[in-house]
Amino acid sequence: MTIADPVPEPAPTAPLAGLRVVEVSSFVATPLCGTTLAQLGAEVIRVEPLEGAPDRTRWPLTDDGASLYWNGLNPGKKAIAVDCTHPEGRALVADLVVSGGPSGGIVVTNTERWTELGYAALRARRDDVIHVLLTGRHDGGTAVDYTVQAGTGFPLVTGPEEHAAPVNGVVPAWDLAAGLHLATGLLAAERRRAVTGEGAEVRVALEDVALAAAGNLGYLAEAQLRPGGERGSIGNHVYGTFGRDFTTADGDRFMLVALTPRQWSDLLGITGLAEAVAALARALDADFSDEGARFRHRTVLGGLIAAWFEQHETAYVTRALATTRILWSPYRSFRDLAADDARLLREHPLFSAITQPGVGELLAPGAPVTIDGRRSAPRPAPTVGQDTGGVLADALGLATERLDDLVSRGVIGTREVVAR
Repeated sequence: MTIADPVPEPAPTAPLAGLRVVEVSSFVATPLCGTTLAQLGAEVIRVEPLEGAPDRTRWPLTDDGASLYWNGLNPGKKAIAVDCTHPEGRALVADLVVSGGPSGGIVVTNTERWTELGYAALRARRDDVIHVLLTGRHDGGTAVDYTVQAGTGFPLVTGPEEHAAPVNGVVPAWDLAAGLHLATGLLAAERRRAVTGEGAEVRVALEDVALAAAGNLGYLAEAQLRPGGERGSIGNHVYGTFGRDFTTADGDRFMLVALTPRQWSDLLGITGLAEAVAALARALDADFSDEGARFRHRTVLGGLIAAWFEQHETAYVTRALATTRILWSPYRSFRDLAADDARLLREHPLFSAITQPGVGELLAPGAPVTIDGRRSAPRPAPTVGQDTGGVLADALGLATERLDDLVSRGVIGTREVVAR
């Protein structure tokens, strides 16, 4: 190298490179925790029964029965198949958890079924172990996202105004939020361990995540301070400000939100309704520069703006909205997003093509977070037992003969035993 040669930049290091996490879990929250960590560079080892975890068959499925749900929630992990109903199987998993040196000793799970894999037993073997557990309720009771939704008020303020029955959200929001809380708690505990050498027992209750959100958003405070004023469902209106859906002359639907005075002014400008709305404000003795007033009179204001949408075709509406700071989007279906002639997935930096075993080639998301302008690219999810031999040989030093014996007795399952 001459003095004029540029110094090569070092290859970027993933933030969690070297960290090893054992995941004993299923369904959404805990797998999402593991995936989030894997996307940031951690080695995540997923432990499953020999036939695969129960969530490997959840819909949506391919025509051949492969779970797109499971593959989407578990990319980039290693997978080992162990029969934890067998004491020897539980012992292997416990050995795996407590091994790994300073960057090991971490497990995330949604089950307390196995005493050997609980915090007390693992801590007795490694005092700096980090044990991260998802429960349904704070007392250890069971729950799933949809029952948590039912018990925390949100379905009673969801859906059309005229619809009296509760409406559960199709997105398992509390599962998703809980998965991120699990990852945050795990990383906080790992940070403390790096500084003090202390391990930790981290617990996240799914119901607590929803209750905390209801408190953080003011829903519970409002109910306490106004016990006689029960909030009801308001359709697609945005509570406390001006926002709702509108339909164009050619039948396309848009969601529109005007939060700020500038956005409200822009909306009146493109619709030509400034004078009409000013007259309405005088008639109602209302100040529409205040978003609360816009919400209280949302029906009459929405009617005026709906008429403008209904008089103009989608192309015109799109051009007009693009000149403003109004928050808006057309409604699109999953099929709209994924259609062969749609460019969104193909051109979005979040998505790249992968080949998923059992599924084929598809565009899959990488990490939503970017660090130093880089994001983790998507990787395929593992097949059942894909890494059993390699992980147990490398992490626990098990010889080929020992692995073969465990396979023959049904303690572990492996696609192929790694030769040593």
